Amino acid sequence: MQEIHLPIIGYHRSPLPQKFGTPRQPNLVELASYIDFVPPFDTPAAFEGIEIYSHLWVLWQFHQNVVQKNFRPQVRPPRFGGNAKMGVFATRSMYRPSGLGLSVVRLVGVECHQHSVRLHIAGADMIDGTPIVDIKPYLPFVDSVFDAVSGKIDTPAVRKVVIDAQASQAFADCVLQGVLSATDVDIITQLIAQDPRPAYRQQEVAVVFSLRFLQVDVDFLMDDDGLMHIVQVRILAS
Repeated sequence: MQEIHLPIIGYHRSPLPQKFGTPRQPNLVELASYIDFVPPFDTPAAFEGIEIYSHLWVLWQFHQNVVQKNFRPQVRPPRFGGNAKMGVFATRSMYRPSGLGLSVVRLVGVECHQHSVRLHIAGADMIDGTPIVDIKPYLPFVDSVFDAVSGKIDTPAVRKVVIDAQASQAFADCVLQGVLSATDVDIITQLIAQDPRPAYRQQEVAVVFSLRFLQVDVDFLMDDDGLMHIVQVRILAS
């Protein structure tokens, strides 16, 4: 079988450096990020007219996944509890034969210079450093299917998040020091509300997990009532 080698046209830049905590689907959280393009794909001429579109398709690589030596026809999707098996082509699992992801994101703005282009976007489900393979406009009249059916998959539940006193003070200190912005704190809260824990661990109570955002680690846990508590915020050593 002939292999096709796809060029990398740019890289995604995000405050989320790890898979843990990154939204499992696009547009669940209005997370601001951007894409920087590399030569020869960074010429402004290649992006003329893109600003007329509100949303874009982004084709990208799961670059941190271990390459599968043998094809695995079934996976365990998190949305089904992480235990039930389904055919890989019946899911949006990151473990795919091609290693490619596809996301719709909102176009926030285009920053063009003489020899570089940066697309500011929102709602991406990609981590920092993700290689970008292609960009295409999202066309509602053909890409939006009003009577589409997604089986048992529905809008994911969002948990309530409580910021404990110690963590609240730590967030305030981070904002004061310029490590985070007030918007960053709100985004972190939204990310934890999505419950980023593995599906098979989402019933665990009082077990601390840590989400990395920019230069901080945010520790959180779930209590007996299903509330997510942000308990500690730690600035990473430079």
